[in-house]
Amino acid sequence: MDPEAFDDFIRRRDKTGDDARPMAVAKRHDNGSRTARENLEDLVQGAAFDEYGQFAVAAQRSRRSPEDLQEQTAGDGVITATGPVNRDLFGASTALTALIINDYTVLAGTQGYFHHRKIDRMLGVAAQRRLPIIMYTEGGGGRPGDTDVLISGGGLNVPTFHRWCALAGQVPRIAVNHGYCFAGNAALFGAADLRIATASSNIGMAGPAMIEGGGLGSYHPRDIGPSTVHKQNGVIDILASNEEEATQYARQALSYWQGAVSDYDCSDQSALRDALPSNRRMAYNPVKLMETLFDAESLLLFRPDFGRSVITGLARIEGLPFAVLCSDCRHLGGAIDSEAASKAADLYRFADRWQLPVVSLVDTPGFMVGPDSEREGAPKMMSEMFTAGATLGQPIVALFLRRGYGLGAMAMTGGSFEVPVMAASWPSGEFGPMGLEGAVRLGYKQELAALPEGEQRDARFESLLSEMYERGRATEAASFLEIDNVIDPVESRAVITRALRQ
Repeated sequence: MDPEAFDDFIRRRDKTGDDARPMAVAKRHDNGSRTARENLEDLVQGAAFDEYGQFAVAAQRSRRSPEDLQEQTAGDGVITATGPVNRDLFGASTALTALIINDYTVLAGTQGYFHHRKIDRMLGVAAQRRLPIIMYTEGGGGRPGDTDVLISGGGLNVPTFHRWCALAGQVPRIAVNHGYCFAGNAALFGAADLRIATASSNIGMAGPAMIEGGGLGSYHPRDIGPSTVHKQNGVIDILASNEEEATQYARQALSYWQGAVSDYDCSDQSALRDALPSNRRMAYNPVKLMETLFDAESLLLFRPDFGRSVITGLARIEGLPFAVLCSDCRHLGGAIDSEAASKAADLYRFADRWQLPVVSLVDTPGFMVGPDSEREGAPKMMSEMFTAGATLGQPIVALFLRRGYGLGAMAMTGGSFEVPVMAASWPSGEFGPMGLEGAVRLGYKQELAALPEGEQRDARFESLLSEMYERGRATEAASFLEIDNVIDPVESRAVITRALRQ
């Protein structure tokens, strides 16, 4: 080999690394951020990876020197590679992942001509080899400064966004963001199957320049789409404190798609017998219940501040991965409002894309009703749960913890109690076309109205409520084959795993 050519190769390669840009790296570290290459190294946990397009520079050769481009525009602002994620759990072959990591130290991670070409190439590799994708989306959107490519019109003939979205349901797509993420970068983030962002994220479909150019005022980037807003509106699925934690979440989330694990632990299941309060009207914390029921440290929650009357996420039992849907009686008594219905429908669609079974833990009085609910689009939003459940190609296991009332309970089981491969209830389960209290008030309205207000009416109400409760108990529902079985809570893990392994 020509020594001069080899030395030139080494010099060029070195210019693509962090060591070639000490000031940019120091600035990154000073604000508490990591470099793109540090995130890449953390993702693969030090394992070898194959980089694509490492020697690319910005398409600005007509106005900048080769040396300047190599030093200031390394990789054209994005690292694309294939490498193993969770190799220690699943081996190199199953762990192989397509990795796209925007580099904010290079032209603020903006999307230029070769930047898009690199992403498109990696999306093509992922499609061809059926690889999951993790994409770090930090960046300022489209870049107007590339001069080497002649375009006409708006320069919108860019396939990246279509190719990214076309992979939905083909391979898992996880987006991770830290810092500013505007315009095209935000479009890629928002279209991912799973969206992880740090508390320092600002995510907007337009950045300050575009907003001001549209005559909508002048804003600091920190005023646009902060994480405090997006964790409430459902844009962010998982909120992390920093890039290290966000990367950890990305590895954990991907592991559920990658398969079962053999190393797991769980709590003493006898605690489940006392997990619900003796007073059926009292609330409880379903997260603590799930942490007891599922494998230790396996519960990964999605969007906890959005659609709060249902809980969604990922978990494991005996190492088996699944998507989880759970009622939360702490909000609206567990009634499913429009936000919660949208969140639950998204969970069904997510499970279908990632080919994960669903475990649904049900304790709901049904859908939220009333004029306010209708103003929120209830007929459409709530019905989406039925459509998403009916088109779900993965098995559902339903476990009724307490209340299973009305259309809402049916929607929590994929649209019908006959949809789950197993629909079991704890002895505390109760069933009916609507909540018991409402059923008594509606069904016995005239009888109750005929009694004087006070103790006599209240006593009759409680008597009727008790009678209706007895008729709707889990064992009675099971005797009419409305559900498949009633089980001791201690048996829950075994019942779920047997159903999932069918």
